[in-house]
Amino acid sequence: MGYREEYGALLEEIVREGDAIAMRYFRAIEMRVDRKSDGSAVTQADRGVEEMARAKVQDSGLELDVLGEELGGGDAAAASSSGRARLIIDPIDGTEEFSRGIPTFGTLLGIERDGEVVAGMVSAPALGTRWSAYRGGGAYRDGTKIQVSKIAKLSEAMIFTTGTGPKKDAKARTTLRRLADAAKNSRALGGFWQHMLVAEGAIEAAVDWTSMPWDLAPLGLIVEEAGGKSTNLHGKRSIYSGNFISTNGKVHEEVLSLLR
Repeated sequence: MGYREEYGALLEEIVREGDAIAMRYFRAIEMRVDRKSDGSAVTQADRGVEEMARAKVQDSGLELDVLGEELGGGDAAAASSSGRARLIIDPIDGTEEFSRGIPTFGTLLGIERDGEVVAGMVSAPALGTRWSAYRGGGAYRDGTKIQVSKIAKLSEAMIFTTGTGPKKDAKARTTLRRLADAAKNSRALGGFWQHMLVAEGAIEAAVDWTSMPWDLAPLGLIVEEAGGKSTNLHGKRSIYSGNFISTNGKVHEEVLSLLR
């Protein structure tokens, strides 16, 4: 049985219901925004989507653990050592945007097995778009196969980063600006969408400076299956390093050399 056959129905079911929950609260008067201990936003939709996903996993009959942003569920610093596969979920990636009525938010799902993400799905209901990939099966946007761009020089590339805001120290801001200055075009966006734009071939590189595994779980798989490359600053394929860089593969080493 392939990964799509094994996990596809569960992922589709979760994002279908997750989309409905998210859109019920998006730009709605009844949406309530609370602040977690780290200052980040959380809403009823974040909690509702993750609780629903956990219930779907339990009812699926699949042997899956769950690690999520809102309810935890295991080691978030390394791949699971339980011997079981696990679903890693960010119920609403981009909660700040979601809470302000900005449509660039999404539900992120990744199935990790034996230290590898083998199935991934990203659903952005306010954008009306869904991306997916299963290891060895290519990457898709709304059912159409996608691939990265063929631009081979950073000086001809467009890149997105998480920006140079006050949460980053002076060294990080200088490093990110150096990368931005080396590209033909650059924007600050952050979140899942910049990595999906790499996978689609719309841009050549995306940089997350500080992230948790649920922020990243499906992204690298989708980029890789589209022909690109996703690693940390040291060139290692990992969602547990905090930093995460996706490119079309052709400008990857050039990007890393400017970030190190």
